Amino acid sequence: MIPIGDQNIRTRGRPWMTWLLVGLNVIVFVYELTLGETQLEQFITRFGTVPAQITQGENLISLVTSIFLHGGVVHILSNMVFLLVFGDNVEATLGKVGYLGFYLLGGLIASGAHIIANPAAEVPSLGASGAVAAVLGAYVVMFPRSRVKVLVFWGFYATVTRVAALLFVGVWFVTQFLSGLASLAVSTAQTGGVAYWAHIGGFVPGLVVGLLFRKRAQGLAQSSSR
Repeated sequence: MIPIGDQNIRTRGRPWMTWLLVGLNVIVFVYELTLGETQLEQFITRFGTVPAQITQGENLISLVTSIFLHGGVVHILSNMVFLLVFGDNVEATLGKVGYLGFYLLGGLIASGAHIIANPAAEVPSLGASGAVAAVLGAYVVMFPRSRVKVLVFWGFYATVTRVAALLFVGVWFVTQFLSGLASLAVSTAQTGGVAYWAHIGGFVPGLVVGLLFRKRAQGLAQSSSR
């Protein structure tokens, strides 16, 4: 299932902070595509989060820069689609500045969770997945009755349907959690190289923020439906 839309809150402003974050991620990824193999490896090593370095107090700025790096087309597309679909309503609730701070903090906590789970790892961790997971966590608490428009594939046939946001995000979280447990035991083609604990680490603080701002979100949703 691929999310393609949700029930948006009607506000006077536009979600330009979400658009700005998407734009920055795309710009950085396009720059990555211009680099040769050796240059790209050096770039990722320098600006990606390497747990073994962080635990030694080295290259701490990478905790922030890694949030804007991606390892492939599917990686960035999936993150940006989720951010565009779910980020606007969270931005409307938290405000532009609050939303930006929440996004970055979610990414930092997510990186911390990955480092705790893999303190000696020397493979760089990168991507907006942890920050996006925080957005998902906040969204599902703020707007539990919202319905998400999803694209579903059945072989060569595709259809559009709507599912409850709580169900959609819940399935996503359970999948990440079970994959995270598997990644602690053995590295496989499905779990190797994917920082599932970063996803979980971002999702949980997102739930907390969602609870703190749930009344405001519900008020906006009610006024928008009138």
